[in-house]
Amino acid sequence: MRSVDSYQTSTFRVNTMLSPSVLVIGAGPAGLTAGYELAKHDISSTVLEKADKVGGISRTETYKGYRFDIGGHRFFTKVEEVKALWYEVMGDEFIQVPRLSRIYYNGSFFQYPLEPWDALSKIGLYQSIMMMGSYFKRRMRPLPSEESLEEWVINRFGGRLYATFFKTYTEKVWGVPCTEIRADWAAQRIKGLSLKKAVVNALVGSNDTKTLIKEFDYPLLGPGMMWERFQEKLAAKGSPTLLNTNVIQLDHDGHRITQVIAEQDEQLLKFSPETVVSSMPVALLAQKLNPRPPEPVLAAARGLKYRDFLIVPIIVNQEHLFPDNWIYIHSPEFKVGRIQNFKNWSPAMVPDPSKTCLGMEYFCSEGDDLWELSDQELIKLASREIVGLGLLDSLDKVEDGTVIRQHKAYPVYDGEYRQHLTVLQDYFSQFENLQTVGRNGMHRYNNQDHSMLTGLLAAKNILGEDHDLWNVNVERSYHENFTDEEWSKLKQQSGSRATRYQPLSPTA
Repeated sequence: MRSVDSYQTSTFRVNTMLSPSVLVIGAGPAGLTAGYELAKHDISSTVLEKADKVGGISRTETYKGYRFDIGGHRFFTKVEEVKALWYEVMGDEFIQVPRLSRIYYNGSFFQYPLEPWDALSKIGLYQSIMMMGSYFKRRMRPLPSEESLEEWVINRFGGRLYATFFKTYTEKVWGVPCTEIRADWAAQRIKGLSLKKAVVNALVGSNDTKTLIKEFDYPLLGPGMMWERFQEKLAAKGSPTLLNTNVIQLDHDGHRITQVIAEQDEQLLKFSPETVVSSMPVALLAQKLNPRPPEPVLAAARGLKYRDFLIVPIIVNQEHLFPDNWIYIHSPEFKVGRIQNFKNWSPAMVPDPSKTCLGMEYFCSEGDDLWELSDQELIKLASREIVGLGLLDSLDKVEDGTVIRQHKAYPVYDGEYRQHLTVLQDYFSQFENLQTVGRNGMHRYNNQDHSMLTGLLAAKNILGEDHDLWNVNVERSYHENFTDEEWSKLKQQSGSRATRYQPLSPTA
């Protein structure tokens, strides 16, 4: 990482800027929400974004008029303040999208969430009986430990169902055995779902878990449209968003951030904000501090791991391919992990209605064999796999494609992440004018609404409230544990501080 001193001897110009009241690092959902909430209370901010567009991993990319998500982002939440923000900013530019997704496994497509009769017909009677036997075995004799994701899932679904519908896909996503992934991830992402509940929902039509929503909101031109609107409204309030601006150093006196130095267009920008809200990866934040943190803190930062992500959008010369919004690919013989059909998210994402744009998603890590493939090799791989899956009948129908490489897409919940994160959390808590927010800013597998909530609460803290951001999405705070009535009652009992416990639902 280049030092600030090295810029002084180069052709870079130094530009000391007016000090903003609040400096926000990162123009993703968390950072933009923090800036927007402050602007509504007449507090100006400056938002710094390293990329050339806002939205972070929730942005919308464009290729030859075709628009696509970096992973597919549903807009569904029980957080009323977040929902109000969505409609306040987007207005009538939201559309209602019916939800349909399936799992591909062993040559068959299973409805997702799993429907017992659909699964029974495709797995077969014998395997279904064995799965149920495995499930009841673990209900009567659960594993004594639930430290790993494998143990957590087996205790709730049984070993056979785990091996069929959880193990392969999860290991494809994270690149490590399920025995090395902390149970925290499962508790955060699929808590509240059980085989019993899935069967009851299928039989009686109940719809009380987060995975069973039948439709969701979606911006007409993709999720990036939302964050572009946030950017516009911030600018109108005198709070600029500086793109292509890379933070290279944060000076501090041990208790306060005193100066932030960033690089933009061959010049150094210096800021002396009263308060800093950061959504950059918390491990990277530690490495940019000056003076440097103690070695145990830097070691903890180096210990946090991330999973990278490739999406290969391919343009297909066929009007309709399949009805799903997305499909999970569990079979290990295919490298693709998930397939998005962007036309089924919004027809406006595809400029030519006679064609289809698919997003072939590959989970990998920078430097591994998949990541190192050239763009053309990845497009060829994606084309072969979509035909191999039986979703397209001819390679000749793939007309074009592109590749987007996303660094640090997913914070990894390995066996050591918790101790590393605790060290970093304790260290950063000593800073009076610094808050970390969002997925990477807190090394939490947050969704859009969840990240927005951390940004919203950070802004409320600046406005004088007192919210512990680290209590968002922990145990009872996760969304499926509260009905709307329960949340209203809790809020009445606890006052404004109860905001930190608002229930959330998935958006990514």
